[in-house]
Amino acid sequence: MKLNYKRTILVGFAFFLICAFWQAYDNTIPLILTNKFGMSQTWSGVIMALDNVLALFLLPLFGHISDKCTHPKGRRTPFIVVGTLLAAVALIALSFVDNAQLKHLDKVSAIDDPAALAEIYQEQKDATLLTPGGESFILGQKITQEEFTAIRSQISTRSESEGDKTVTNPDYTNYVVPARQACAHAVTRTHPGTVVLFVVLLLIILISMATFRSPAVALMPDVTLKPLRSKANAVINLMGSAGGILVLALGMVFATSSVENSLMSYTGYFGVIAALMLAALVVFMLTVREPEWAAEMQQQSVELGLEDKEEAATGERKLSVDEVKSLIFLLLSIVLWFFGYNAVTSKYSVYASNILHKDYNLTLIIAQAAAIISYLPVGFIASRVGRKKTILAGVVMLTAAFTTAAFMSAESPTMLMNAMFALAGVAWATINVNSFPMVVEMCSGGNVGKYTGFYYTASMAAQVATPMLSGLLMDRMGMHVLFPYAAVFTALAFVTMLFVRHGDSKPEAKLGLEALDEMED
Repeated sequence: MKLNYKRTILVGFAFFLICAFWQAYDNTIPLILTNKFGMSQTWSGVIMALDNVLALFLLPLFGHISDKCTHPKGRRTPFIVVGTLLAAVALIALSFVDNAQLKHLDKVSAIDDPAALAEIYQEQKDATLLTPGGESFILGQKITQEEFTAIRSQISTRSESEGDKTVTNPDYTNYVVPARQACAHAVTRTHPGTVVLFVVLLLIILISMATFRSPAVALMPDVTLKPLRSKANAVINLMGSAGGILVLALGMVFATSSVENSLMSYTGYFGVIAALMLAALVVFMLTVREPEWAAEMQQQSVELGLEDKEEAATGERKLSVDEVKSLIFLLLSIVLWFFGYNAVTSKYSVYASNILHKDYNLTLIIAQAAAIISYLPVGFIASRVGRKKTILAGVVMLTAAFTTAAFMSAESPTMLMNAMFALAGVAWATINVNSFPMVVEMCSGGNVGKYTGFYYTASMAAQVATPMLSGLLMDRMGMHVLFPYAAVFTALAFVTMLFVRHGDSKPEAKLGLEALDEMED
């Protein structure tokens, strides 16, 4: 029983383009909403939760619909093709609306321009604003116009450990950024049509992505034997991380995290992301033979005794009471660790810019690189010690990383921050590789899409609530609450995971030369 790595990699191109999109979306949309439309963290969180609200209903729906699909190209492929094409076109259109809003901000959009800073001060000198740390102040009482217009986005500092370096000016993030965002909010109220069109296009993109996410993820178990799914999911996640890290590298090329580009045009960047998605789709369409590979897997499952003929034919399997309990606790664990993890991923670009004064692209690349290195070893470890034990170890590491990060600030050593994000990357890989296979382990081949929908209902339920809740807490208590918030939820996930009793793979025993061959894999 061997995993066909070539097939798994080719199937993984669908997940590659999905992760490439979401990496770009999570990194740039919060910045656009706060910097260009002047939204609070709470309202930004509401908009960021839209994809999860839609996914909560659409992912189970399209997972189930794809189970019943009888298209000649397969059950999943048609959804992947149509959804990707629609999303890529709408993403480019979104950048044009972003440019329209930027044009409305032309008087205040120039970074470090004294005239723009003077305009901002005159508009907001009597306004009550909020620093990223949660301190309330009236601009005209806190600082004079002369002092305000002299503030620059970056300053040079010197330290014994790191020498001379250029960093974001704390006065800029504390005073200029809130004042400019207040101006953007006023412009948005004056020109509401722009934000309405922006949100409409976001909805089109999010619906397009939601139509094929469950089918794309369900394709891996469709063509992979049950005992091999942790290894296969490691490869799939490796492909997803490759897409994510490539987008982060593009972010560094376009300098999307630079304070000087906080009001940049995203047309070129979004155009490259759309081209990347379409290129991955072309590779997928030219190489993946879904109907043939799925039929082979079902035949092998029957021959190896992993499914009986009736189960393979009807796709029906009734869970025992204990299996239902395990499924519920597993889904609850998924909800909890996504509550913690997604709060960080959806808010980190804002947190890094305002609290850590660091390049969020670099730290996220480190996390992604650590995950990429870990995926395959984690899959092999799970096949030896079990998926549950491996996940528990990952939850402990993720909680430790978030807890440590909670005590870090702009003055903390860069190496320590990078180490914590590397640990978080390893931890998330450990969890992610094994949680989805545990869910679909309990189903038959005919309803993989349905159980994929269960998995995404749990993860998306958390992702609906956590951007809004974490955003609300960041508005009320300051941005420093982000990592403690995440650590609490991941710790709770450890507790619920202890009650899961089913979902580990049970490969058949190997004897003689067959066992030796399996060890060599």
